[in-house]
Amino acid sequence: MVVTTEHNVGEIMKYLPVFAKRYALAEDLLFQSLALLPIEVHAERSYSGELPAARRLLANRDKDDIALAALALALQIPIWSNDRDYEHFPLGCFTTAQLLKILNA
Repeated sequence: MVVTTEHNVGEIMKYLPVFAKRYALAEDLLFQSLALLPIEVHAERSYSGELPAARRLLANRDKDDIALAALALALQIPIWSNDRDYEHFPLGCFTTAQLLKILNA
């Protein structure tokens, strides 16, 4: 199971049409594919207590990364991202390539 925030899902919804156009894919197919993924979406209330710590960890970085960092802190799990803003995240960060290697995919 992959976990994320409502904020991050909003970002995905915002950019799916851009990716559909860039890669000549059917936009509705991308939205349908997203809906089929085993993703557990968390509301801000489930990680709000960790927002100050996440802001400190990601000071001077992309503010859109703070919600996911706060969720990871609240759940005490590493992050899955190719975003270099998480390189020194205290709970760790796995890139897609690293996860695929670990999973032998």
